[in-house]
Amino acid sequence: MTKVKFDILETTCVPLPLENIDTDQIIPARFLSATSREGFGDNLFRDWKYLKTGELNREFVLNDPEYSGKVLVSGKNFGSGSSREHAVWAIYDYGFRAVVSSFFADIFKNNSLNNGLLPIVVSDQFLQRLLDLVQKDYTTKVRIDLEKQTLTIVPTGDSVSFDINPYKKECLLNGLDDIDFLLNMKNLIEDYETHKSIAK
Repeated sequence: MTKVKFDILETTCVPLPLENIDTDQIIPARFLSATSREGFGDNLFRDWKYLKTGELNREFVLNDPEYSGKVLVSGKNFGSGSSREHAVWAIYDYGFRAVVSSFFADIFKNNSLNNGLLPIVVSDQFLQRLLDLVQKDYTTKVRIDLEKQTLTIVPTGDSVSFDINPYKKECLLNGLDDIDFLLNMKNLIEDYETHKSIAK
């Protein structure tokens, strides 16, 4: 799964105004046998996208052609349940680059930051305002400025700041995971080891 640099993202949103969405709902356990990170997006919210008959659930937002975009806006307590990274892989592989909620399960939040997906925590009031606007008008855009750590509702100008670990922010800005970050530090590490051996 190739991660891209995350700096400024301006996009429409997909609203999912449900609370307590867990990782088994995000990606059902029966789809976890693959070893590659690619392809999980096909089964994102699988049991909500399809009826028991196998037909598309036309009432589910991901099946609504009007809604698209790279930001998923969800209700409170998103990503609870098991610690499976596959949930993040599915969201990222589907095309989302950020998820907005008023609360994330800690493990899901950490998995997101480790895999190039930006979890943005906002107040319950701001979340409801954003959900209301997006549901009324599917063309509503948000602008996420990771460097400034702001989320702005473009048509209204309403803006909030969000917190992010400085190290994870650096990784997202440069499209790096933990291993990539260390590899980028290779020369500094080698210089340190060289000077350390000389000092002895």
